[in-house]
Amino acid sequence: MASRDPPPATSYAPPDVPSGVALFLTIPYAFFLPELVFGCWVWILVAATQVANPLLQGWVMYVSLTSFLISFMFLLSYLLGFYKKYESWKVLDSLCHGATAILYTSAAVLQVHATIVSETQNLSNYYINTTASFFAFITTLLYILHAFSNYYH
Repeated sequence: MASRDPPPATSYAPPDVPSGVALFLTIPYAFFLPELVFGCWVWILVAATQVANPLLQGWVMYVSLTSFLISFMFLLSYLLGFYKKYESWKVLDSLCHGATAILYTSAAVLQVHATIVSETQNLSNYYINTTASFFAFITTLLYILHAFSNYYH
């Protein structure tokens, strides 16, 4: 007669995800902190300027803030071990960071346009917008690297 015991619990966790501080030293998870830091700088710098075109820089603020929150939630899920419950966690992580890279590309281009417009208005705003544009492209690159390295890892 067959046993009525439940099947042994299996973990769907990817076997190569480190825990603790080692998470920040392993590719692709090492991209989390730079994404958060540079994305936060984009958000802070755009908020510090006199907005030349609210529609353009509003999109930049939306993308940078939403991307920051989503990346922070992914980081917390890795630190707290929520990824262990789902089999397709790496696919979700890769798709989310890939979509964020596309959105951040559009935000970076719009931020460059806002920088060009602000050149004639105020020189200090121009410098702040230039720095925000630089950080937006760096953040875009980090999201692209994270998505591809997670996909190929």
